[in-house]
Amino acid sequence: MPIAQSDVRNQLLRLLSADDFALIAPHLSPCNAERGKVLFERGMKVDTAWFMDSGIGSLVAVSPEGQRVESGLFGRDGFAPVALAMGSDQSPYEAFTQLPGTCHSLPADALQDAITRSPTLHTMLLRYVQALSVQTAYTALSNAVHSIDERLARWILMCHDRLDGDELPLTHEFLSVMLAVRRPSVTTALHVLEGNRYIRAERGCIIVRNRTGLLEFAGDAYGPPEAEYERLLGPLR
Repeated sequence: MPIAQSDVRNQLLRLLSADDFALIAPHLSPCNAERGKVLFERGMKVDTAWFMDSGIGSLVAVSPEGQRVESGLFGRDGFAPVALAMGSDQSPYEAFTQLPGTCHSLPADALQDAITRSPTLHTMLLRYVQALSVQTAYTALSNAVHSIDERLARWILMCHDRLDGDELPLTHEFLSVMLAVRRPSVTTALHVLEGNRYIRAERGCIIVRNRTGLLEFAGDAYGPPEAEYERLLGPLR
């Protein structure tokens, strides 16, 4: 029996018209996304689209020498890989689950068939592609011009946007990989945010205490991608 649209929590799926959702509903399969689950690999043929209901996925760029940095993230706000919405069956980056949750998988050929049959569904997916491209651009900008403290505040806010509650189960080691800095730098930045009482850092967990303070601290490191998403698709939170 196809999944009911009212039962999904993914914002992009919920925004589809009833007719567009009906095109893909028979092919959606609920699944768990445990931490570290590889969703797709760089340069490999993509056979599945992933729509998160909860949890967060990381989009990671990998250099030929194996250096890794997060170029974007997604949760219930969208899907991955966006290459499928643009007629490609390969992704130039890899993705894995950074925070565990639940999702719906959709065979790539079923999604591309639905895109062919429905221009309105395609338009909705392309709106998300645009929002994600802005996020990616501003991640590059932030990596270049903002301090690690501001970048960490931005990253925590982005995760907070896509989760219920205020607890983010994250380790210092994982944050160092995602922010492309050494682990001691993450520890120092966490101490700064914790000293200002914006967060509380516990073993393997960050708790948001003062979102307004985090927003003020992040300054212009956070905001334009979120505004673009809201313009195109609606509020993130």
